[in-house]
Amino acid sequence: MGLDGYFAEAVDFVANKIDFSKSQTPDAVSVFETTIRYLGGLLSAYELSDQKYPALLKKATQVADKIAFAWVGVNDVPFGYLNFTTNKPKIATSNIAEAGTLTLEWATLSKYTGNDTYRQLTEKSVRRVASQVAPLPGLPAQGIDPSSGTPVGGYVTWGGGSDSYFEYLIKYARLANTADPFFVNKWSLAVDSSIRTLLRTSTVGNHVYLADYDSSKKILHVGSHLACFYGGNWLFGGRLLNNQTIVKIGLDLVDACWNTYASTATGIGPEAFAFISDDGDYTGGVKPTADNLRFNAEHGFYITSSAYILRPEVLESNFMAWRVTGDTKYLDRAQSAIESFNKFLSVNGAYAGLWDVNNVNSARINDMESFWFAEVLKYLFVATQPFEQSRAYLTTLVIRYRYLTFDDPEHISLDKYVFNTEAHPLKAPAPKESYGSGRLPSPTSNGQAFQVTDGEVPEVSQGRGILSL
Repeated sequence: MGLDGYFAEAVDFVANKIDFSKSQTPDAVSVFETTIRYLGGLLSAYELSDQKYPALLKKATQVADKIAFAWVGVNDVPFGYLNFTTNKPKIATSNIAEAGTLTLEWATLSKYTGNDTYRQLTEKSVRRVASQVAPLPGLPAQGIDPSSGTPVGGYVTWGGGSDSYFEYLIKYARLANTADPFFVNKWSLAVDSSIRTLLRTSTVGNHVYLADYDSSKKILHVGSHLACFYGGNWLFGGRLLNNQTIVKIGLDLVDACWNTYASTATGIGPEAFAFISDDGDYTGGVKPTADNLRFNAEHGFYITSSAYILRPEVLESNFMAWRVTGDTKYLDRAQSAIESFNKFLSVNGAYAGLWDVNNVNSARINDMESFWFAEVLKYLFVATQPFEQSRAYLTTLVIRYRYLTFDDPEHISLDKYVFNTEAHPLKAPAPKESYGSGRLPSPTSNGQAFQVTDGEVPEVSQGRGILSL
């Protein structure tokens, strides 16, 4: 990114000012969030700086050694939260995103430390999730009990609480280049099952989306900003497997998610929304209002949670579509998002979310999430006030600060890097000629039908409590 001075300052601060072996507060630490942000960020920085700063690897190891206490006894699945002072986890149910979004980072740590225990811990968690009896073939229930490794509830979604479990199945197969087809095959089964059961098209606009599926076996016609990662993930997997059907559906999913941006007054997409398909409008909540139906008649969806909390997923998938197709419409979309962000989010040199993306006079949310920096600003080149100076100055800065979507595709190439779910690039070996066994595995059942087990599933990515549907 050309910010070498800032980077050196950050490395010095991490090396000399941060001690991950203890906590300054009694608060529990999220195993998932700490992995994708701290561990992923430290390891990515270590690689991108050509391993010149051993302090980064040292600190990454320090973080992982603490988080490892989340695995208790012989449990395959870690508990979701850990007290860094007592090294004791919070005993509670978790979800498959938290349990299954650890492999990229921990396997990378094993590579550089020579300690394979890190990889083994996280891989056994994914294998447990992927091997359990599921409500739909290849689509595990969202909730899981780490104490037993068994499902909680029967809710199936590609959205929050499940999302990055699916994301990491195919990404880990690419990063590890393992000969074991387990991860690719499980991802392929999940995609095949989703096409057969969850894939829907809106009656207005023919927008393609993946519905949810609840414990009573009902289809829920819902979508979310979080779930919009799936277009990019299907493009990643379809490209890796040379499966044009998956690529085509992935592009359709990207288009439908972009429509949630293009349809609002601010040009920014909402947190949650719903669709109406030829098989109904059931969402598990209230029926669409008259205003919802009017909005749907014009745009092919309606808004159920109107806030924007600086999420990256729509632009992440847009970036992947650009890299896969080379179609400049994705550059136009990214530029449109930049203009909307600068117009509606910029405040006092920072960026704040919006309470209502369909209101140009909406109040802002007094908060700036860390993933705005890690993901949104990494995918985009965001023009700011200094760029209104002379042409020479503009040219210099554009060259220096051109990030992923507008960068040379050979820089941070998708053939050489795999992005973790927080957009930290990790170096991958040269791609293999093929991945997976080429055939779908049999659904895991052992002759057993899936049984819904009651239990409290933790809320996911609530964004300061704004998701009141």
